[in-house]
Amino acid sequence: MEYILKTGSFIGLALTVVPAFLVFAGELTWDTHAVLMAIGALLWFATAPFWMVKEDASHGPVE
Repeated sequence: MEYILKTGSFIGLALTVVPAFLVFAGELTWDTHAVLMAIGALLWFATAPFWMVKEDASHGPVE
């Protein structure tokens, strides 16, 4: 399960970074860029918190 969450997180992160470079290079329109970044941000925030929780060995998860 953690592998699926990490994969989704990194895909979301890529969707927030790569479109910016493609717009700069003139390969992508601004509207497409905005849609891809919104999808990437939603995917990142929906998946990352579940696998980025740090655990303390003596007290359980640290919040």
